[in-house]
Amino acid sequence: MSEVRTQSAVPDAAAARLMRRATYAAVGVAGVLVLLKVAAYLITGSVALLSSLIDSALDAAASLVNLVAVRQALQPADPEHRFGHGKAEPLAGLGQAAFISGSSVFLIVEALGRLLSPAPVTEGGVGIAVMLFAIVATFVLVGYQRHVVARTGSVAIAADGVHYTGDVLINLSVIASIVLADYLGFGYADPLFALAIAAYLLFNARGIFRSSLDLLMDRELPDADRARILSMARAHPQVVDAHDLRTRSSGQQTFIQLHLEMAPHLPLVEAHAVAEQVAAQIRGSYPRADVLIHQDPAGLAERHHDALAYRDRAAAPVAAPQHPGSGE
Repeated sequence: MSEVRTQSAVPDAAAARLMRRATYAAVGVAGVLVLLKVAAYLITGSVALLSSLIDSALDAAASLVNLVAVRQALQPADPEHRFGHGKAEPLAGLGQAAFISGSSVFLIVEALGRLLSPAPVTEGGVGIAVMLFAIVATFVLVGYQRHVVARTGSVAIAADGVHYTGDVLINLSVIASIVLADYLGFGYADPLFALAIAAYLLFNARGIFRSSLDLLMDRELPDADRARILSMARAHPQVVDAHDLRTRSSGQQTFIQLHLEMAPHLPLVEAHAVAEQVAAQIRGSYPRADVLIHQDPAGLAERHHDALAYRDRAAAPVAAPQHPGSGE
């Protein structure tokens, strides 16, 4: 039988331009905030502000890596990379997770040292002014990133936006720690807030690591998506059944493969048309998917390799081996 393959559309020039501009904006904003926070930390000596400085430095590094990854991921497939360049994004994500984890450990060491040897926070007004500017700048950036995500559906830009949204909370916590330490005399607030921010950064690093690893290891789409795809395939009146569904994601692109069972006597040209219709319906729900459909005659004896079948076999008890002369 033949196979039908429909490929997702490459992002148009306007969408690619928006994605690149969003990465440039993120790098620019993070760079400005790093410079301001370096000056504010040197003036105030606040370890909580140091934590915000580290976070902004991470933002700048992550956004720079994101810029390179997005540029690479937008490259069309070529003879050496027939599935495109989408894996550039999760590769960059692993590097970001490692960088964030290392910086968080450094921040924890600094905060513990400040707990053991407290130091006063000075010029709190300068620190608060810098944090307020950072909050406004981050809000503007996140708003633009959401606009770009709505237009392009970029996973990388969406993830960057979530990270910068969390920065607003970090900046607010730094303001609270400066107020408590400089104006109310509660010196331990500064390192305690820094420890909380370090824990938050480690939590984010864990999420980035897991999602990046899933993409690199070609993890299947969630069961709800798989069930939805099979339901759409089986809904066609000329489809007897569907099996061997295989899915994975690579950057912005999703790859979907499955077998359709149809009446054995159906002419090849009609079976091909049915597969085209099923693929078009799947693409309607997953517009960036590369859909590959193989047509099988119903009743053909073959081994199926569905993900759920693998799980069932893994969970099934292993039968005891039979030995000659055992009487069984």
